[in-house]
Amino acid sequence: MFITESPIRTPPSESWIHFTLWERVNALFYALPNHFQTELVVKGINVTEIFSVGAAFTTVIDNQVVVILNALRTLWDPENEYTNYAFVRQAQTFPDVLLRNLRDERDILFGIELKSWYVLSKEGEPSFRYQVTPSACSEADLLVVVPWLLSEVISGTPRLLTPYRELARYAAEYRNYYWQRSRSERSENSRILEPPLENQHPYPSSKQESSDKAEQDKGGNFGRIARAGILDEYMAGIKAQDYLGVRLLHWITFFKAVSETRTDEEISRKLQALRTQLQYGEGVFENGQGRTQYRESFLEVVEHLERLWRETP
Repeated sequence: MFITESPIRTPPSESWIHFTLWERVNALFYALPNHFQTELVVKGINVTEIFSVGAAFTTVIDNQVVVILNALRTLWDPENEYTNYAFVRQAQTFPDVLLRNLRDERDILFGIELKSWYVLSKEGEPSFRYQVTPSACSEADLLVVVPWLLSEVISGTPRLLTPYRELARYAAEYRNYYWQRSRSERSENSRILEPPLENQHPYPSSKQESSDKAEQDKGGNFGRIARAGILDEYMAGIKAQDYLGVRLLHWITFFKAVSETRTDEEISRKLQALRTQLQYGEGVFENGQGRTQYRESFLEVVEHLERLWRETP
């Protein structure tokens, strides 16, 4: 089926008996960074390979979100109406987390699909793929993207930033709409293959294939919803934030420049160019303190990055 019009975001009805609970859980995601804890410490990674940390961190985020949400029960269930319910993690199927009745596994209130985003990745955007078919999402299911970086930029403890929240079904519908529209404009095959009809229902089992697939996708880009524009405003807000006095957008620019080099000479040239840019303030700093403490702080970090790169075998 070809989608001709942009989908409409349709949240659960306010008359739904669990709507207040759903709203409370939604609000808690804003507080997630304040409650996140992990013993994971990252160090000794080559500057050009630091992006590989993301895959290992995904499981940590999944587990911690479940722990945090259950620990904050008094906020989403202040009157103890849901004592039999808890957030549980499930592997290898959609969604990653369920709020369900512990006495009856079939009694599921809604689910949460979690995706992590290493903010300083060279792509400058989340690279995960989200492929679940829209009909496998209930109205209340959520897609939550959790951005993170390291406390010392290239080492330290992972720190979370404010997550992105969206209705899971809407995100899946918009992904398909964008794919078909963009491919059709280039006169390319835009057909999307749906999973078997019997699998198109909320909360499929791990044995049931529930993902949409592009009939023609040589680049493997189907499902990369960050390219569909749905996260543009959110990503711009994240990149505008300061870290060590420097906008995250400029950190991303730096890591991208270094990661795309192929020789020691190229990396050295990139580092020197950035140092010159910092010394003369060519657009890197956006505030009045740029010529003092922030520039000095960033120059120290650049020197540390260069030292780490040179010392790595």
